[in-house]
Amino acid sequence: MARLRIGSRGSQLALWQAHHIRALLQERGHEVELEIIKTTGDKITDVALAKVGTKGMFTKEIEEALAEGRVDLAVHSLKDLPTELSPGFEIAAITKRENPRDVFCSKKYSAIANLPQGARVGTSSLRRQAQLMAMRPDLEIHPLRGNVDTRLRKLEAGEYDAIILAAAGLNRLGKTELVKQVIPSEIMCPAAGQGALGIEIRAGDAGTRQHLVFLDDAAARATTTCERALLNKLGGGCQVPIGASAEMRNGRLHLEAIVAHPDGTKVLREARDGDNPVALGEAVGDSLLQRGGEAILEAVYGQGVAAPQQP
Repeated sequence: MARLRIGSRGSQLALWQAHHIRALLQERGHEVELEIIKTTGDKITDVALAKVGTKGMFTKEIEEALAEGRVDLAVHSLKDLPTELSPGFEIAAITKRENPRDVFCSKKYSAIANLPQGARVGTSSLRRQAQLMAMRPDLEIHPLRGNVDTRLRKLEAGEYDAIILAAAGLNRLGKTELVKQVIPSEIMCPAAGQGALGIEIRAGDAGTRQHLVFLDDAAARATTTCERALLNKLGGGCQVPIGASAEMRNGRLHLEAIVAHPDGTKVLREARDGDNPVALGEAVGDSLLQRGGEAILEAVYGQGVAAPQQP
């Protein structure tokens, strides 16, 4: 059996994900080591991600370790990976997907609809902000950075009336006590790739790819490929207000997507069915651009809001 080295960020969630993959590989008889790598995104903690402007800010240093041969594979939250990988890398596996939806967390309130006027809600995601503002323009949206524990601690301390997080991370860490509402995708469309792990390797590393093939989930591969094709067509990372949610329905792919102005004044929605993940994602992306998405995104970029990937 092989000796494999995994590269991972050092956050609690990233380590859970890396340990999860290591355990699955060890079950197959492989010897697996873990190397923690600090990324640009981990070093910048006091600035809203949308204002940083570094694509691949949670992956660049890990890819450098891959390229240098210090690690053999990297475990990422798929939504951290740029839609176009740097030359020399490939996604060897996309794992079975956790719940891709966002969740509403609060100590006092049971749902977004029950928040009082002017309530403080924490999120650093323009995608979440835009959809919240479209529903509840009276809310006060405030930046929220840090790992899952830090965000929950700020909520517990009363800095926010509620915060919005990804269901997947809380489920994986077993920290669901403050989850009051799983937000339907028609109310808050998730980020492309949310809930899935992407296993990255050096392009052409057939040996490592073969060891990882059992981790690749066909449904997760199809749905996330579709979502990432849409994101790529729109030219965005996860810090632009774009949402994409694909699922298999009666043997066909169903894609719902949104492009929204950050202040929630305009939200464009599109939904279609198809069989080819890339073609479906690109077709929905084209339609959104033609219906006014291009103008929205140009306005976002024109305001100096950059498009890095988010944790």
